[in-house]
Amino acid sequence: MNLLILKKNYLIMQTASVPNFIRTIFYIIMFYYIFKFLAKLFLPLLVKKVVEKAGENMQKQQQQYAQDNSWQKSASNDEIIYNNANAKNPRETKKVGDYVDYEEID
Repeated sequence: MNLLILKKNYLIMQTASVPNFIRTIFYIIMFYYIFKFLAKLFLPLLVKKVVEKAGENMQKQQQQYAQDNSWQKSASNDEIIYNNANAKNPRETKKVGDYVDYEEID
């Protein structure tokens, strides 16, 4: 229930009615069908564009991986050489502590 204030300070009570309810239901249904129609038109185009973009990103990643690949094949004798110049931080072995040999006492 809404109250409307007019310029002359009169209060008018606005109540819900069956025609307004039917009009609201009609607008909801109309919006649903318009949205459904537009989705059928534009959603395939949007999905196609997203798939193309994902394909381009995958190709860029594959090209970058091929360029950054550290395995090289030498032309002279089919030897595989690992180029570790790209490895900035070599792995360190964990130093846990000294080994202590225990003997069992009877």
